[in-house]
Amino acid sequence: MERRTFVAQSAAALSALALPCASLASGALPLPAPAKTTDREYWLSTLLKVVDPVLTNAAQGQLKAQMPVESAPGQEAGRRSVTYLEALGRTLTGLAPWLELQAVPANELARQQRYRELARQAIAQGVNPQSPDFLNFTEGGQPVVDAAFLAHAMLRAPTQLWTQLPDTTKTQLVTALQSSRVIKPYYSNWLLFSAIIEAALLKFTGAGDLMRMDYAIKEHLTWYKGDGTYGDGPDYHWDYYNSYVIQPMLLDVVGTLVAAGKERKELLETLRSRARRYAQVQERLICPDGSFAAFGRSLAYRCGAFQHLAQVSLQQFLPEELPAGQVRSALTAVIRRTMEPKGTFDSKGWLQIGLCGHQPGIGEVYISTGSLYLCTAAFLPLGLPSTDTFWAAPTQDWTAKKIWSGQDVKTDHAL
Repeated sequence: MERRTFVAQSAAALSALALPCASLASGALPLPAPAKTTDREYWLSTLLKVVDPVLTNAAQGQLKAQMPVESAPGQEAGRRSVTYLEALGRTLTGLAPWLELQAVPANELARQQRYRELARQAIAQGVNPQSPDFLNFTEGGQPVVDAAFLAHAMLRAPTQLWTQLPDTTKTQLVTALQSSRVIKPYYSNWLLFSAIIEAALLKFTGAGDLMRMDYAIKEHLTWYKGDGTYGDGPDYHWDYYNSYVIQPMLLDVVGTLVAAGKERKELLETLRSRARRYAQVQERLICPDGSFAAFGRSLAYRCGAFQHLAQVSLQQFLPEELPAGQVRSALTAVIRRTMEPKGTFDSKGWLQIGLCGHQPGIGEVYISTGSLYLCTAAFLPLGLPSTDTFWAAPTQDWTAKKIWSGQDVKTDHAL
């Protein structure tokens, strides 16, 4: 063997050994270099690729006819009754801030107008009892979950997903949300599903159930475990539910109540202090290649595991230790790692079960095609103007990338 070849091969082997986190897994190779485009354009094109099949078909009343239903073996029939509301509510919860943004760049205007119209048409089809796509808000337990994601979307885009709706659709939407009250939530993060539905009803009709909101808030305050983290019910779970549900919904339920003069501002500040700490934890979970520790339930939500970090960025209360450009760079890496692998989409553009490609075994019995659209929640900062520091700041290494490349970083401390 020539010395030059030996040296090159040895260097390659050493580099592979140095790759941290998911890159060490069998068969896990770094993704190809990103195309020459801005992070914002990459985020937007990826998000629209995800949401387009859902909204295009839902707007035409064809979601039930066209969306495939992938699920765990033996679960398809049960999931088929709820998966369509899952798809719509979760699609809109992540897309909503961009739909609401007024000052979009010129090259986004036409696309924004198109998806605003599709979103409103999809909602109209979903809440109209005469539509072939009339959605299930009452049967079984799952509908309260996805009525909540739809309500959260409304709170994130009040002009586009409420004010601009026709009066008939508004009436039908309120009726649909109210009808979910027949579902008793589990004694867990599910309390927040009922609470955020009521928060949306309070904001848009002035008549939300204060008791449901107060109960959810008080129970979560008792479930706080310290250092920015809540239990999912009385117990702590090693999963991403602080990000999928608990902190984003708790913050926005309380924020809605504060805005209505029905809750103390001091409570919101306490929650934000905890949220800033959890944002620090989330950023440190992102490995140098954009992978993250794959533990706990619902990993098929992919990059949606970082909704919390995305929401804190959108609402602009990141901790001082986390520059916005650094967070953007970290989230971009997560989006690429979870959305680009082969098998993420089927041949018609629908999401498939998995975290890194198509991995049917990673889906729990409650996971089906509609569930997967919670990945959109990672894209919340698209609701910030392109001139905001989040988008305008230069690319920066995130904490894990700094540490594992030998850069000096400050120590981490509990709240």
